[in-house]
Amino acid sequence: MSLIKEEDKKFLSDEFNKYLKDNVDLIVFTSDSADCKYCKETVQLASEVADISDKINITIYNIDKDREIAEQYAVEKFPTTIVAKSGEKDGRIKYSGLPSGYEFGSLIDDIKSVSSGEADVSSKAIEIISKIDKPITIKVFVTPTCPYCPKAVETAHKFALLNRNITGEMVESLEFENEAEEAGVSSVPHIVINGDVQFVGAYPDEQFAEYVMEAYNQA
Repeated sequence: MSLIKEEDKKFLSDEFNKYLKDNVDLIVFTSDSADCKYCKETVQLASEVADISDKINITIYNIDKDREIAEQYAVEKFPTTIVAKSGEKDGRIKYSGLPSGYEFGSLIDDIKSVSSGEADVSSKAIEIISKIDKPITIKVFVTPTCPYCPKAVETAHKFALLNRNITGEMVESLEFENEAEEAGVSSVPHIVINGDVQFVGAYPDEQFAEYVMEAYNQA
């Protein structure tokens, strides 16, 4: 059974025809482990999205068998979906867990942003994150039913698109309960930057960028 409704596929086809410029790769990491509850669905969802446009390519790896490739993309969890410019070994925009519910919209927006190479970010936020010259990881803990989470995920991913020193990772809290518990997640979106700076909520990009700079200064 298809995960994307036919009417939604038609809408997405029109969107992709309108906005996609360069080819985009969806790189999916799965596992044979019984712990990978949604590996099958993650592959199916990415495959259905890729089928909608010839500008979207999909590659599937097994994290157990393709360990070196997983390390190249800095992937440690499964399932993980990465959105990257075609041909680039780039793991900065990633989804740990199935990008379902509200987060499916984030995935679609990421595909369009990566393809165009453009991100709708305020000039003040760009000014702040342009100063980042060492690795920063932004983890955004979400749940599929959280209507505010996509804004936080998209902001983290836009920052990653604009600065190669930044990695933005969506972490599905229900799939990675232990990690969410260790981070002290009690409500979402819960953002953790470099494991040091934390806040809860979908903040405007300027405030979000200030938290990123705080983590940078502590690094």
